[in-house]
Amino acid sequence: MMEDDSYPDEPKERVDHDRLFKELIGTFFEEFMLLFFPKAYESIDFEHTVFLSEELYTDIVKGEKRRVDLLVETRLKGEQALIIIHVEPQSYVQPDFQDRMFVYFSRLYEKYRRKILPIAIFSYDKNRDEQDTLDISFPFFDVMKFQYLKIELKKQNWRDYLKQDNPVAAALLSKMGYTEDERVKVKVEFLRMLVRLEQDPARTQLLTGFFETYLKLSRQEEQQFEQELNKLKPEEAKQMMEITTSWHKKGRAEGRAEGLAEGVAKGKAETAKNMLMIGMDKELIAKVTGLSKEQIDKLQKELH
Repeated sequence: MMEDDSYPDEPKERVDHDRLFKELIGTFFEEFMLLFFPKAYESIDFEHTVFLSEELYTDIVKGEKRRVDLLVETRLKGEQALIIIHVEPQSYVQPDFQDRMFVYFSRLYEKYRRKILPIAIFSYDKNRDEQDTLDISFPFFDVMKFQYLKIELKKQNWRDYLKQDNPVAAALLSKMGYTEDERVKVKVEFLRMLVRLEQDPARTQLLTGFFETYLKLSRQEEQQFEQELNKLKPEEAKQMMEITTSWHKKGRAEGRAEGLAEGVAKGKAETAKNMLMIGMDKELIAKVTGLSKEQIDKLQKELH
């Protein structure tokens, strides 16, 4: 996954988007490949899978910083050579995206000198037709044809994935193609899939958090959701409600913890400012507040 800090049309929530997709695919990489790219899945030896660390480089021509987040080192069955799989979630429209993918590919190949399988996941809220090739040719000579695998989530009919015993399919129902009238039904089926999958609590929280980020029901839809649960078998409805309740309790607890931490930080900053205004020594301020010298210097600049 590569982050580009320079695009003005990039939504502010993209950082969260990248993190969510990275967590989902990183946790369920094998299931992700099986779901969308079964031919590649059959060729990969998943016993040799290593997630590579983030890499940051600068595009010299455009002066843009880009971060490679999701790189997987693995092997093909029957081959000793390693391959690199680069997964690039794309949540916003970018002209000439195929050019960008080729630049990523060339930079990665320059470093690793291995086979590289590039994959793009388009998660727009609207249907679009995205290219998956870059051709460089002359009337008299074909120089190159670069191609990458792609999945366009909005073009996937969510109902086609309901029988999949696959956690990635469950989470990504929230980004697939469904109508406004189907939103409640999508959530019901998502929870039904989670009950069937029987994931451990941590993974269940990850999947629920991903889904709830992209498909949040309104108050009226929540009432419809409860009505739908009442139509189910009591035991199944109970299990589904336990998942939902657990997620919301965790969210409220995290919210309270974040609010408390934010309040403490603000209190320390105000105390430090007051001490600075009466000319107290910075070392003493640091001991009293627990703030670093850099933080205190920054607060002092804010006072002037």
